[in-house]
Amino acid sequence: MAIAYDNVITSKNEKPAFAAWLVVGLLCVVGALNYLDRIMITTMRESVVQSIPMTDAQFGLLTSVFLWVYGLLSPFAGFLADRFNRSRVIIFSLFVWSGVTWLTAHATTYEELLATRALMGISEACYIPAALALIADYHKGSTRSIAIGIHLGGVTVGQSLGFLGGWIAEKHQWNDAFSIFGTIGMVYSFILFFLLRDAKAGISTLEERNDLANISFPSAIKNLFSGKSFILLLMFSGLLGVVGWMILGWLPTYYKEHFSLSQTNAGIYATLYLFPLSIAGALFGGYISDRWSRKNKKSRILMPIIGLCIATPCVYIASNTDILYIAIAGFMLYAFTRVFSDTNLMPILCMIADKRYIATGYGVLNMFATIIGGLGIYASGALRDAHVDMSLLFKIAAFTMIICAGLLFLVKKEVEKSFNSQE
Repeated sequence: MAIAYDNVITSKNEKPAFAAWLVVGLLCVVGALNYLDRIMITTMRESVVQSIPMTDAQFGLLTSVFLWVYGLLSPFAGFLADRFNRSRVIIFSLFVWSGVTWLTAHATTYEELLATRALMGISEACYIPAALALIADYHKGSTRSIAIGIHLGGVTVGQSLGFLGGWIAEKHQWNDAFSIFGTIGMVYSFILFFLLRDAKAGISTLEERNDLANISFPSAIKNLFSGKSFILLLMFSGLLGVVGWMILGWLPTYYKEHFSLSQTNAGIYATLYLFPLSIAGALFGGYISDRWSRKNKKSRILMPIIGLCIATPCVYIASNTDILYIAIAGFMLYAFTRVFSDTNLMPILCMIADKRYIATGYGVLNMFATIIGGLGIYASGALRDAHVDMSLLFKIAAFTMIICAGLLFLVKKEVEKSFNSQE
């Protein structure tokens, strides 16, 4: 069977049906819950430790275990979405991780709390690959990037609402936050059962259906890694994960130490100013990519390259100034342009990979970005222990973004070769 890639330039008049946008709207809520449930424990550290005594290392392990399990299982979870019904994988994932969130509220020992975090990693791993693949199924034309950008906005809202966990824990009990949002997720999964469906278009011929029924995880991995473009995209995803986690993890500390700010003000500058810009950047980057794709089928690769070329000097200048507002402006521009890559990652994958394996492919990318990103945080922490200046870490991040832009340029060259061979 010939490998089917998604490389067409779409018509200006092509408009997705209402169902396609309904799916995006429904998944925005799921995406917000996905990140809120995983991140809110980090905002209630004092309350959790008072209830269940643990060391700082043990508290850090709660997040590390989640990331390790989540990252390692992402490729397998993506394969489930390729092999079976994507919408049902999403609904099942939401119900299970919401149930685990509710169960977390009833943990009374450290071991029980650690087990719930591992279980959450298993269940949440199934969501992102399936969700983005489902959006790509519905939005095949010149709305794919903006649709994914809107979903990314929902995810970012979930990240920004993480403070609710700490607020609820401070005003009531830490358990209450997990009970509330776990219950909301389980109820919402029942709503999705009646509203969320797979796209009707796509695999249609008898040959394609038989081929889909016979795919296996090893064959999916072999197919993906047989292409140079996917390997380049994997390297790009991993390095950009290092940049993202490094800046997100250490920016509050940089503001606090470099500009002698209070912990509260440093946290506000590092989060409150960045999340709205990330949402705006996801929507803007998606919209421009889609508009441009009507005339240039490589636009979804070019847009992230442009974004990284803007973000690089912004981060470098922000890490090399003693003027607070220049640093804030630099990191705000980084937040706005960096997400052009996130918005277009799945559309790029659809251009270079067999459509039977796009969820598996995204799972592999997600695994690599999570694991390499986690190692990046650890390495930057080791440099901190060695008394390396924080500004040097961000300069390294800026240099890494240039490498990422170069890797995407090589992906563009490979795509051009593919286009030429098909003409």
